[in-house]
Amino acid sequence: MTRKVGQIGSEAPESRPHRSSLSVIESSGFEDYRLIDSGGGRKLERFGRVTVDRPEPQAMWQPARSPDVWAKADATFDGEDDVESGKWRKSGTVPESWPVRLKDVTLMCRLTSFRHLGIFPEQLPHWEWMLQGLSRMRIERPRVLNLFAYTGAATMLAAHAGAEVTHVDASKRAIVWGKENQQASRLGEAPIRWLLDDARKFVQREVRRGRTYNVILVDPPKFGRGPNNEVWDLFEHLPSLMRDCAALLDKTESMLVLTAYAIRASALSIDQVTREALSGRGGDISSGELAIRAEDGGRVVPTSLFTRWISHASG
Repeated sequence: MTRKVGQIGSEAPESRPHRSSLSVIESSGFEDYRLIDSGGGRKLERFGRVTVDRPEPQAMWQPARSPDVWAKADATFDGEDDVESGKWRKSGTVPESWPVRLKDVTLMCRLTSFRHLGIFPEQLPHWEWMLQGLSRMRIERPRVLNLFAYTGAATMLAAHAGAEVTHVDASKRAIVWGKENQQASRLGEAPIRWLLDDARKFVQREVRRGRTYNVILVDPPKFGRGPNNEVWDLFEHLPSLMRDCAALLDKTESMLVLTAYAIRASALSIDQVTREALSGRGGDISSGELAIRAEDGGRVVPTSLFTRWISHASG
């Protein structure tokens, strides 16, 4: 279940032709994922049959559940969040990989050395928004571009909805993992194009080719490297990437989602970068934060910043 829970707006001066507003969109997860508790710089979560305890620096409060509940975690990640590397300590039986059901697809989870498990549940509101938009499009097979696509949760959902998906990631391991999700979801015949490529270079080539997409998903890291050691820096390269993505959006029915996990960034910053890239396109734009609410309805953990845009024809 997802819902928009609040909005903070600031009226722009008359010299600026738009009003910037920020909203918080929260999710309570789904059947195979729940946030059990958070606090003390940690979060306790259930992914399918496995419960994990891992770092969450924004959980500055004290845990609501007792230490006994936390002690039941099947695996605990030891490592500093800003480094994103460390080791898992297993106190229960954790398989090498296990399935998590999300709507009509199946995603394979596993413990990684950089604390993630192959799925970012807080993005459920974006996925649902994408699926709603796809269902309203008047073309037989919408075209979806998933950049920095990781293991492909959005790719699976879009493909299941009947879209033609181009999945781009710089990690061979992530693409192999994504193909495992394709098989687990029984989407072996789905039109998914798997590309091991640098997102910036790929988008630049697509602009030159005159290609267009109905949905573009952009989920960049703060810093990364392409398959040929290309450098990605969110603060340096995001504006030009967004301009190129804007050029790839279909002129009639299109949607764009940008998610950023850079804590040093601001939702207002990515809002204004996206508005600049889409200047003159019309449509509706919204920005803010994604958050996960604990299963008891208590605290909300902020997870990421977002901006999303939809053309009037798609709305």
